[in-house]
Amino acid sequence: MLTSPSIPERFPDIEPYDSGMLDVGDGQSLYWERVGNPDGLPALYLHGGPGSGSTAGARTYFDPSIWNVLLFDQRGAGRSQPRASSPDADLRVNTTQHLIADIERLRELHGAGGAGGGGTERWVVLGISWGATLAQAYAHAHPERVAGIVLAAVTMTSRREVEWVTEEMRRIFPEAWDALANGIPQSMRHLRIIDAYARLTADPDPAVHSAAARAWCAWEDTHVSLMPGYTHDTRYDDPEFALRFARLVTHYWSNAAFLDDDQLMRDAAALTGIPGILVHGRFDVSGPLDIPWELSKRWTTSELRIVDDAGHGGGSFSSVTTAAVQDMARLAIWT
Repeated sequence: MLTSPSIPERFPDIEPYDSGMLDVGDGQSLYWERVGNPDGLPALYLHGGPGSGSTAGARTYFDPSIWNVLLFDQRGAGRSQPRASSPDADLRVNTTQHLIADIERLRELHGAGGAGGGGTERWVVLGISWGATLAQAYAHAHPERVAGIVLAAVTMTSRREVEWVTEEMRRIFPEAWDALANGIPQSMRHLRIIDAYARLTADPDPAVHSAAARAWCAWEDTHVSLMPGYTHDTRYDDPEFALRFARLVTHYWSNAAFLDDDQLMRDAAALTGIPGILVHGRFDVSGPLDIPWELSKRWTTSELRIVDDAGHGGGSFSSVTTAAVQDMARLAIWT
């Protein structure tokens, strides 16, 4: 793992110097915040999930003396409204294409530069897990806006990846997978597991969607747990978070991120010219290492850093985020 005596594993948690809500249409209002140096290098953080939201911990990935960071909660997540857990949440207006348009609206609101807006119109993007998928999709749509990319726990949310994590991983966690499958009513047993849970978590009956959310989050807590030292994700103990998260994950996964099948891998060479660093744990069974391996071969201005003691989540995941912190520092020098 990349380390440096001059760069800490994390930077101190700091309060935003600005924050607000942005109406992006479709009845959606997004929470955003700016942290760090208002005159620093522009950066964008894209959270995972889909549905996790941007936590205070994400602020600590960035050196506040160097970076001027925009963090926001994607549609339906965190402090954005309406949350996906709300009975009136319309997931038809929550797609990857909507999120890409939202990022551009946020960029136009602030500029990518100083606190007053304006300034440079390009930024360095850090995306983790689902955020890595979104970062790639955004860079393909707006390559002129991206000065560099750091991806951690790299995913592309392709149909093949979704089938791996929801169907084929039964070979690794058969008892947990059977519990997940047994949560599907007989009338839906003809569906893929991901499609069944997308319907169940969207069911208007609280008894149905609450049980489905609990079952789904139990599976999420399992398939990221391969690395020794993993700890339970306590966010899943909150029924509202569990439903919000399960609805958004199953919505995006059942639609393979609303992208053409294998689109991001097929078109990866188009990112050549943009500096990129891919950080991935060798024990990441949820997103197997062949994904960033193949991506790095096609995106020739990227490099892959394999973290041997990390998986996709839990306590071991700190090794991946530490490497991402280090690599953001490297990109600050390059940009």
